[in-house]
Amino acid sequence: MSAIPLIFTSGWASGINPYAVALLMGLLGRYAHIAAVPPTLQRTDLLVAAGALFAIQFVADKVPYLDSASDLVHTAIRPVLGGAIGVLMAGHAHSSLPAALAAAIGGGTALTTHLIKTGVRMGVNTSPEPFSNIAVSFTEDLTVAGMVVFALLHPVAAAIVAAILLAFGLTLVALLFSRIRRFWRRRRERRQQRQLSGLAQAR
Repeated sequence: MSAIPLIFTSGWASGINPYAVALLMGLLGRYAHIAAVPPTLQRTDLLVAAGALFAIQFVADKVPYLDSASDLVHTAIRPVLGGAIGVLMAGHAHSSLPAALAAAIGGGTALTTHLIKTGVRMGVNTSPEPFSNIAVSFTEDLTVAGMVVFALLHPVAAAIVAAILLAFGLTLVALLFSRIRRFWRRRRERRQQRQLSGLAQAR
C-alpha cells in the first residue's frame, strides 16, 4: 500500500507528459540510484524511446492548435502509460496492491489530468497570440519534472500536492468552459458567414 502515493503522483504527471515521467524516472533510477524506480524504466531502449517521444512532444506542445491535436491523440495513450507505470511501481515495491488496482489508480489519475490539460489548452488557444501556449507548456514541463523528483524523495507529500493541483485544475477548466464555448461558437459563426459569402459571390 505504500506504493499508492507514488503511483498517484506519477499518474498525475503522466496525464501531462508520460514520456517526461518515464525518461526522468529512468535517468534518476539509473544514474542517481534511486531505489524506488523500477529496473524496467532504467533500460536503455526505453530511455531512448522516451527521450525521442519527449522531444517530439516538447515541440508539438508549444504550437497553438497542434497542442490540442496532440492532446486528442493522447487521450488513450497517457492513461495507458500512467497505468503501466503504476503497475511497475507496485510490482517493484512488492506492494500488496493488486496490479489491476495500481493500473486503475495510475491510469485514472492520468486520464483526469489529461482531460484538465486538454481543457486548459483549449482555453489558452482562444487567445490570438502564441506566447501563452509556450508559457503554459514550459510551466507544465517544469511542474512535471519537479513533481517526479519530489515524489521519488517524498511520495506522501508529493501526492498531497498532486491532489491539490488536480482540484485546482478542475476548478480552472470549469472557469474556462464558458470562454471555450464562446470561442468555438464565434468560430463556427465566422465559418458559416464565409460559406454564405462564397455562395453569394458564386451566384
